[in-house]
Amino acid sequence: MLLARNRIRKLKNNMFSKYKTLKSLDLQQNDISKIESEAFFGLNKLTTLLLQHNQIQILSEEVFIYMPLLNYLRLYDNPWHCTCEMETLITMLQVPTNRNLGNYAKCVHPIELKDQKLKQIKAERLCSEEERLDPKNIAAAKPEVVKPEFDSSLCHIYVFPKQTLDCKRKELKKVPGNIPPDTVKLDLSNNKINQLQAKEFEDVNELKILNLSSNGIVYIDPGLFNLEELDLSNNTLQNFEYGVLEDLYFLKILWLRENPWRCDYNIHYLFYWLEHHYNVHYTGLECKMPEEYKGWYVGKYVRSYYEECPKDKLPIYPETFEQDKDDEEWERHKEQSVQTVKKHGVIVTVIG
Repeated sequence: MLLARNRIRKLKNNMFSKYKTLKSLDLQQNDISKIESEAFFGLNKLTTLLLQHNQIQILSEEVFIYMPLLNYLRLYDNPWHCTCEMETLITMLQVPTNRNLGNYAKCVHPIELKDQKLKQIKAERLCSEEERLDPKNIAAAKPEVVKPEFDSSLCHIYVFPKQTLDCKRKELKKVPGNIPPDTVKLDLSNNKINQLQAKEFEDVNELKILNLSSNGIVYIDPGLFNLEELDLSNNTLQNFEYGVLEDLYFLKILWLRENPWRCDYNIHYLFYWLEHHYNVHYTGLECKMPEEYKGWYVGKYVRSYYEECPKDKLPIYPETFEQDKDDEEWERHKEQSVQTVKKHGVIVTVIG
């Protein structure tokens, strides 16, 4: 699986659990800084894992216990903090049979260990005797993140057919804090949420279906979701900022209808993303403004944007969307217009 050169920041528990036959996973050149302990759960067949060129500082051996066949691991070019929390990982890397695990990775902090290879550093140097005897000291040093209590009286919880939190029509102005982490489906429709901020759903690891319809949403922070189904219909969205969709690797269904989509250059990102993720089924991508494009399918607008370009400069789009009759007429017009030749200084256009 190739996921390199994206903007992935966090690997969540069970993120790859559906891919039980996967043998190679390439996550290099992202912004990964956190890997949860069960992120690789289910990858029993994995032999190759590439994590180089990321922002990982701390990692423990337990992350890798779900990959018993792993024999090729790349960890270099990460800002490794060689502290007591790294002792188990470093010990694992130095086992003689693990000769292809973690080669070239080096400590960045503390300064006295900088540039020393994880494969060569003495693990006993990482922990003081006190830390080794009482690991709780490490956790105690970390400030606890305090979240607002979740008011369960506002929403209804259902466990069948899937773990669902129903918060529709509750006059909510923001996403509730402390959503149960095992929530699979979350319904926030018909509220008054107008902006989605980063990390609103970060700890809801099992969330797959999210309904945000009929809220008046005008802005979404990039990299907010990790879903299979997302309903954004009947909001106030005009376009998506670059990067908003970059974490939606497993998205299958996207509802976009009844939004005032503005057909200018800023809409191109959304259209290009959908073109390249042709397995995503979506509805409602229709221009609402400016007036000259009102009612147009966004794909038709984007193509018309390049209509005057020479044929060899036109972007190539896979035919993955249904086109209305106007789109078909446009295609015929384009085909006719490029059948132009010069003869004796006179331009002759062949039609039909």
